[in-house]
Amino acid sequence: MHGLSKYIKGDRAIWIITLLLGIASLLLVYSSIVTLAYKHSDGNTLKYLFRHGFFLLSGFLIIYITHSIKYTYFSRISQLLLFSSIPLLALTLIVGTNINDASRWLTIPVINQSFQTSDFAKLALIMYVARMLSVKQDQIKDFKKAFLPIIIPVFVVCGLIFPANFSTAAVLFSACMVLMFIGRIPVKYLVSLASIGVVLIVISIGVAKFAPALFPRAETWVNRIENFTSDSSGGNYQVEQAKIAIATGGIQGKGPGNSTQRNFLPHPYSDFIYAIVVEEYGLIGGVIVMFLYLMLFFRAIRIVIKTSKTFGALLVIGITFILVFQALINMAVAVNLLPVTGQPLPFMSMGGTSIWFTAVAIGVILSVSKEIETQKANKPNAVSSSIVESQNEEADELAVA
Repeated sequence: MHGLSKYIKGDRAIWIITLLLGIASLLLVYSSIVTLAYKHSDGNTLKYLFRHGFFLLSGFLIIYITHSIKYTYFSRISQLLLFSSIPLLALTLIVGTNINDASRWLTIPVINQSFQTSDFAKLALIMYVARMLSVKQDQIKDFKKAFLPIIIPVFVVCGLIFPANFSTAAVLFSACMVLMFIGRIPVKYLVSLASIGVVLIVISIGVAKFAPALFPRAETWVNRIENFTSDSSGGNYQVEQAKIAIATGGIQGKGPGNSTQRNFLPHPYSDFIYAIVVEEYGLIGGVIVMFLYLMLFFRAIRIVIKTSKTFGALLVIGITFILVFQALINMAVAVNLLPVTGQPLPFMSMGGTSIWFTAVAIGVILSVSKEIETQKANKPNAVSSSIVESQNEEADELAVA
C-alpha cells in the first residue's frame, strides 16, 4: 500500500469513493441489463458487462493520467476547449444522432463511437469560468471587463445544449451561477441573469406550443411536469415502475441480481439505476450510495478550504457541484421528488464516453488535491510560500489572458 501511494496522489478518500462507485456500477449494470441483452444480443449479458468494464477500467486510467497533470495547465487550455466545444454543440444540433426527438450525440466516423458533446462542453465551460473569475478578480465589479466576458460564453454554451437537453443546460447554468457567486460577481448581476434565464425558458415553451416543429423537446418537458404534478396514478410509467422497485426493496433489499422491476423499468441500467440500487440492496444500499456522493462533496470542500489559489478552488467547486447535483437529481427522480430528467448517475450508470468525461472531472479534482500535498511536503513554510506562488501564478494567468 505504501508503494502504491508513490503513484496515486491526492485525496485518498476520493480515490476510495470512486473505486466503490465503480465496483457498485459493475454489479448493478450486470444485474439490470438482462432485458437489453435479450432485445439486442440474444441474452448475451457478458457482452455488455465487458463493454462497461472496459469503460470503467479505462476511466480509472484517465483519472490517473489527469491527476498527474498540474491543474494550472487546465487554466491555459480552457479557452481552446471552450472554443472547440461551441462548434461541436452546434454540429450536434444539426447532424447529431437523434433519439427521442433529441440530438445529443455525435458519432466519431473512424471508430464509430458516439459521445454526448454536452459532457465535453460542461468541463470546458467550468474550466473557462473558473479561469476568468480568477484572472478578473481585480476588475470583478466591472460589468464590461469582468461580467460580460464570462456570461456570454455561458449563454452560448447553455443555449446550444438547451434545445436537446434542458436538464443538463439547467445544471450547467446553475453551476456557473454558483461559481460566479463564490467568485464575487455582484449579486445584482446574478439576479438579473437568473431572471433572464427564466424568461427565456417561458418564451421557449410558448414558442413550442404554437410551433411544435421548431422545439419538439418542449412538449416532452411539459408532459413530464404535468405527469409529475398530476394526482392520477400511472401518469408516468417510468416513475410508477421505479416506485414499485423501491417499495418492494424494503430495508434490506431482495439481494444482488434479484431485481424483478428491471424487466419492466425503461433504462434500469442508466437513468433509473438508483431504483435498482434500492430494490436489490434496500434502503441501506440507497443511503450508502447517497452517502458516497455527499462524502465526495465534503472532501471537495476540504480541498477548496486548503488551497490558496483562486483558480484551483473555483475549479473544484464547479466540477464537484455538477457531479453531486446530477447524482442528487437522478436519485430524486427515482423516488419521485422531481420530474423525469434523463440525468444518469455519475460513474454508476452504464455509459461510454460519459464515464470518461466523469473520470476527467474526478482527475482534475485530485490534481488540485495533489498540488496541496506537494506544497506541504516540499515547502517548510507552506503558508507564506503558497501565497507568493499563488500571486505569481495569478499574474502569469493575467498575462496569458
